[in-house]
Amino acid sequence: MARHVANEGTRRLFMSTTVFSIRRLIAALLFPSLLLVGFAAEAAALKPYKDELFAYGNVLEEADSGDFRVIDYQELRDINGRDQIPERRVKRAYVSLGVKSAQVNETLDLGGRPLDVMRVGPESGAAFTVIFIHGRGGDRRLGANDFSFGGNFNRLKNLAAANGGTYYAPSMRSFDAQGVADISALIRFTAERSGGRPVVLACASMGSFICWGVAREQTVVAALGGMMIMGGATDANFAETAAYKARLPVFFSHGSRDSVYRAEDQVALYRSLKAKDYPTRFVLFETGSHGTPIRMTDWRDALNWIAGR
Repeated sequence: MARHVANEGTRRLFMSTTVFSIRRLIAALLFPSLLLVGFAAEAAALKPYKDELFAYGNVLEEADSGDFRVIDYQELRDINGRDQIPERRVKRAYVSLGVKSAQVNETLDLGGRPLDVMRVGPESGAAFTVIFIHGRGGDRRLGANDFSFGGNFNRLKNLAAANGGTYYAPSMRSFDAQGVADISALIRFTAERSGGRPVVLACASMGSFICWGVAREQTVVAALGGMMIMGGATDANFAETAAYKARLPVFFSHGSRDSVYRAEDQVALYRSLKAKDYPTRFVLFETGSHGTPIRMTDWRDALNWIAGR
């Protein structure tokens, strides 16, 4: 039995290494600088930033060696107790506004098609890049708002700035194939500007359509370090995508009472992936609603997990 376990571990390591090598080869052909800088080589834990305020609270349930967690969420505590004006302005202790000096609004020309973005951090040479995709009715201002969503975007800005990374929040004009093309172009742009260092694509709500679309673009997947699906839709055909074949790490966060996209559907996808030893993690906020993941997802925890895959 011990020998079987050892052989199984070796087999999984070989398969994982082989997939990673193929993915890196594709990326190197597309982005020559990747011959010098690898995804794994650049992975480093992000330094703490207000972890005592943003780290997950009580863990109600845990499985899969910590990859599946149910987190206690209470609206009276996590919204009313955290915000100066509920859902509009977080208490001052949760934000550090000095990071606004590193923030710019700009319009990028990506293959002749303009894309409005908010950027925090350097336009080139970033140690890592995070791209946040908002849902329906939003624009780049949502991901730039320091005071809404419990100050969670301000924390992401500060994590990026303090660790040499860059954070982009683009304005989506559509969530169809053209939207996927826009973000695919942005991923290529940021990967080239950063010398091939990892790009994490984080998609909330309807923005998840963009993540699932990008997952089908082999040349773009090669430039990604991971994806985050926050209160998003489920892709029943994810196992047929380039991202799945490349074993791109996928982090899920969801509210158990999401009335837009059912938590049960997303948990089922997670479990189907986990059953195949796919690199995935799920954080479920008990009693949380559709917007809860944007407020409560621990960015540092998620990005560190992705970097370590």
